[in-house]
Amino acid sequence: MLTVNAYAATSATEPLAPTTIERRDLGPDDVLIDIRFSGICHSDIHTARSEWGPARYPIVVGHEIAGVVREVGSAVTKFAVGDRVGVGCLVDSCRECDNCRKGLEQYCRNGSTGTYGGVGRDGEPTQGGYSQAIVVTEDFVLRIPDGIELDAAAPLLCAGITTYSPLRHWNAGPGRRVAVIGMGGLGHMAVKLAHAMGAEVTVLSQSLKKREDGLRLGADHYYATSDEDTFTTLAGSFDLIINTVSATLDMDAYLRLLAVDGTLVNVGAPEKPLSVHAFSLIPARRSFAGSNIGGIAETQEMLDFCAEHGLGAEIEVIPAEKINEAYERVLASDVRYRFVIDASTF
Repeated sequence: MLTVNAYAATSATEPLAPTTIERRDLGPDDVLIDIRFSGICHSDIHTARSEWGPARYPIVVGHEIAGVVREVGSAVTKFAVGDRVGVGCLVDSCRECDNCRKGLEQYCRNGSTGTYGGVGRDGEPTQGGYSQAIVVTEDFVLRIPDGIELDAAAPLLCAGITTYSPLRHWNAGPGRRVAVIGMGGLGHMAVKLAHAMGAEVTVLSQSLKKREDGLRLGADHYYATSDEDTFTTLAGSFDLIINTVSATLDMDAYLRLLAVDGTLVNVGAPEKPLSVHAFSLIPARRSFAGSNIGGIAETQEMLDFCAEHGLGAEIEVIPAEKINEAYERVLASDVRYRFVIDASTF
């Protein structure tokens, strides 16, 4: 087995710390990837701190992985040594249920296997991208097109696909009015993607401090939700709202911003339940929905779309020793817009 350097959470309250982990021996269908960059997702923080339920410690998080193929198994046909590749939130699924057969591995009826915090077919816990290398079956490896730098590509494997999937599913495009709640790691990608799809894009952010950035990234309009007039001015305005924040919001207020047949899609995952009044939905046939990441085929589609349109994440690259500091800055909304760890520093 391959031993690699990594950073792990050892409890819900202790800082992440350097460690070593073992990667499984390369099987016939496996790809060994030298990780170059690993994005920091808010999900990493939730998991490391057991905020979504108890984590199995020690745990190495990270599911925005970009790197280069070092070695391939004897039966691998999709990748070769030297290829630029990525790994997102999934490393396996049952591959047999109706959802998996439709390319919806993220909704596997038998439970997909997360890049970290899951259990692999070998019975061992999966460990993520805050490490030097990873071994993944080729069916769950993505090809990163040459048009995207690896550091800017890493966050696309979660933040990119998490926003691309609902935008595609609910038909964001010309003639559609799309609002994005939050201008963070997910929100800034939602703005870029919706704009590239041709939609009219509005950012709904707590304040106007990121307005210049929002307009630069493709927003047509930018409103502060701390201003009560915003909810009066924009009532009934949108066909689709993507909520990217992981905080408890007044969902009724946001639902009233939807036009008839509009949909509000939650991709942020707050710790506490969200409350919705039935009469925020009924009078305009509105829908309140949720969306996970995308399947493997859709994630590859997203990467190709980003390369075609020159899209990547807005990033700040950090060394591994600054991971804990970065966590606190994420919680303080002090990042524009995604921290990416230089894996050579593990």
